[in-house]
Amino acid sequence: MRSYLDFEKPVAEIEAKLDELRALEAGDSAAAIGEEISRLEAKAVQTLRDIYATLTPWQKTQVARHHERPRCLDYVGALITDFVPLAGDRKFGDDEAIIGGFGRFRGESICLIGHEKGSTTEDRLKHNFGMARPEGYRKAVRLMQMADRFGIPILSLVDTEGAYPGIGAEERGQAEAIARSTEACLELGVPNVALIIGVGGSGGAIAVATASRVLMLEHSFYSVISPEGAASILWRDTTKAQEAATSMKITAQDLSRFGIIDQIVTEPIGGAHRDPHATIAAASEAIGSAFDDLKWLDRETVRRQRREKFLAIGRTLS
Repeated sequence: MRSYLDFEKPVAEIEAKLDELRALEAGDSAAAIGEEISRLEAKAVQTLRDIYATLTPWQKTQVARHHERPRCLDYVGALITDFVPLAGDRKFGDDEAIIGGFGRFRGESICLIGHEKGSTTEDRLKHNFGMARPEGYRKAVRLMQMADRFGIPILSLVDTEGAYPGIGAEERGQAEAIARSTEACLELGVPNVALIIGVGGSGGAIAVATASRVLMLEHSFYSVISPEGAASILWRDTTKAQEAATSMKITAQDLSRFGIIDQIVTEPIGGAHRDPHATIAAASEAIGSAFDDLKWLDRETVRRQRREKFLAIGRTLS
């Protein structure tokens, strides 16, 4: 059964009526009911289109966090063939919040690194809700360096509220691990492309998203801190998260305007969770195009363009 966000209630009411009519669609009244179903289906689509055309930043935040949104492993299963996952950072252990390995994208070798939140309660606990610990970022560094050694491009799929803030993670050098991962991204001589598929939270995201091309799904968000965290710091009141989301400029549209991301990937009407297959197909096209633009560049040019891209952020903001 589909779950609805608060602002989707008008659509929920229409689709509830549709379900009732479909259950009654039989016998002599089938033709009349069929006409009413067609009318309501068109109305539901238009209502959904109208709602999603005017989403506020806070509403986009809710869409980005939707529990039915396709996860990293959904993209891996659909886009990457012959995928071989690799585990461990060779220092402490494995962190299942970050999925990493090698496979083929459109027939070409690729290194895949991504945050996995999990879909069920058991999976979410297993993957720590996509919040990586230091060993997760050290695993990412290990994979990036291996890919760079063999000239294999890197794809990062970002979906995390942020790095895990637990005591154990801090004791094992969380900040240093994030910094090393960000540094590793900047030093790569191979192209890397990052796609924010849901939530791009803080250093936990940028540690693997410091890429030659940064793409964002239309209703994802990317920020230095969550709206709730910002509201707690600024106003000591988490109920002002909606106001914080608006002020922080965290949507794909804002970040594209500021030059922080390179491309917005369009989602189906109603968000990625309504049509995961169409979302993943659109992501595939955007990722493929980004790699096509980069694949003929030599190592020094790839490295120089990436550094210039990030050094330029903020210089032209008005």
